[in-house]
Amino acid sequence: MKLQKTKDISYALKAIEGHFPAAFRPATSVRKPEPQVAGYRQVRVDPLTNPVLLDYLKERGILPEIARKTCKEVHFENKGKWYFAVAFANRSGGYEIRNKYLKGSISPKEITHIKNGGDHCIVVEGFMDYLSYLTLKSMRPASGQSADYIVLNSVSNVGKAIPILKEYKSAFCLLDNDPAGKQAFCQMAEAGCPVKDKSACYAEYNDLNDYLLGKKMISENRQRHAGNTSTKERSQTKQHG
Repeated sequence: MKLQKTKDISYALKAIEGHFPAAFRPATSVRKPEPQVAGYRQVRVDPLTNPVLLDYLKERGILPEIARKTCKEVHFENKGKWYFAVAFANRSGGYEIRNKYLKGSISPKEITHIKNGGDHCIVVEGFMDYLSYLTLKSMRPASGQSADYIVLNSVSNVGKAIPILKEYKSAFCLLDNDPAGKQAFCQMAEAGCPVKDKSACYAEYNDLNDYLLGKKMISENRQRHAGNTSTKERSQTKQHG
């Protein structure tokens, strides 16, 4: 498990909570479409205990105790084969499901609203972002006020979150650093939701899970710069040769 330095995590959480400013950097990554698999049958939902799934979550930087409290384990049949995956429930009885090889959902597709009795809400895109935030927060237990959470489970669900967000005094958005994430935030802001964009707190990363793992995103500009540098070095080598 690769984690950022404790000081960096502390700074990021304080920035998210509004204590420190965070410099904005434009997003350049391109989102890959999420594959959807249909035809799940004989779905069985159990407590999360499978060591293979827990190991998968550990690889994603998620603490097992947080995963067990937050997620379930689902077994299902699809096209004659049996599968199992981590399952995260939404408010309408559906599930987001993940394992090392599968990213999908069991209908209906919906948001997840976690209520802790707060007047402040934190909005994330996927449940892996939610688990990542809880893991980061556990490293600084006394951080921040009690908050509710909305997990969109897809940026296409923004419209379902808007009426709920309008009931809060404030909301922080920890969405992906890509055009879809920025568009989702703009949609909430333009609808009159009391939202603040906090994605600049992890601006060098695509999302919270990448930040947790320390996987910085490589922008097109950086790739282009690296390519130009390599070309120049090869040219200089030929001239000296």
